Amino acid sequence: MKNVVWLLKWILKAAIFFTLFAFALNNQQDATVHFFFGTQWRAPMVLVVLAAFAAGMSLGALAMVPRWWRHRAAVRKAVQVPGAGSVTASSPDSINPDAMVPSIPRHGL
Repeated sequence: MKNVVWLLKWILKAAIFFTLFAFALNNQQDATVHFFFGTQWRAPMVLVVLAAFAAGMSLGALAMVPRWWRHRAAVRKAVQVPGAGSVTASSPDSINPDAMVPSIPRHGL
């Protein structure tokens, strides 16, 4: 069963890769992006789309940073042992999972 899931994941990844590769091959003509004050950028369309995608991903990740900080602070506050100070990242064995507040989502991020 594990091998089947692994194979299906690789087939999906290959399909996505070849779809994006075909998109890049079909969009090699130049595109012009007009900015403010009459400036413009001429580049192959696939680079324009890639730049827009990368900018969107960066802005999305940047928008999530305050929430990550709040979650980290809440976990740090919930894991503190009275009188022992805070738990550092260098001592993962000292973290007690039972001391976690149930309302905080526990995931690998």
